[in-house]
Amino acid sequence: MTSINAIVLEVPDPAAARAFYSAAFDLDRQLDLRASDAPTSGFRGFTLSLVVSQPSTVDSLVGTAINAGATTLKPVAKGMWGYGGVVQAPDGTIWKVATSSKKDSGPATRQIDDLVLLIGVADVKATKRFYVDRGLTVGKSFGSKYVEFDTINIKLALYGRRALAKDAGVSEEGSGSHRIVISGDAGTFEDPDEFAWESAAV
Repeated sequence: MTSINAIVLEVPDPAAARAFYSAAFDLDRQLDLRASDAPTSGFRGFTLSLVVSQPSTVDSLVGTAINAGATTLKPVAKGMWGYGGVVQAPDGTIWKVATSSKKDSGPATRQIDDLVLLIGVADVKATKRFYVDRGLTVGKSFGSKYVEFDTINIKLALYGRRALAKDAGVSEEGSGSHRIVISGDAGTFEDPDEFAWESAAV
């Protein structure tokens, strides 16, 4: 099974970004930061999702993110599939924090159950084939709409670019660098939508 060891975010100021993520989400192990001034504008074609167990955890994580400098894109609210909200970090990365539960089942925590990278792609079926050819195993697939792979540590999913932008509450327009690199054991390559992978350091 393919392992994604870390998500590398390319940011203008790694020290500032590190301070934000430590305060907002307590994310140190699965997130790496790298200095970059690569031109980028608008939607970068991906979101990162934190999946948690209950609404109070969503409130806690979104609250600390906003206090640390994040901007609200979608206020926290109940929806058809659960409870969640979307924020944008000072470095421009879009984060969704959500739970499938609509009620708390225990004391409030800050426990993150899953970190999911959702890539907005031009052609879900074609990109799915590309990743399957690279050795990734499909866990869930809904035709040309959504694909989730069985990966270790960090989950990977594909969504149509327009649908992902709508889910994040932003325009789908964007150009330039994605400002993200996926670090794992699948090798070093670039996918059809120009998302870069690199081999994780052993």
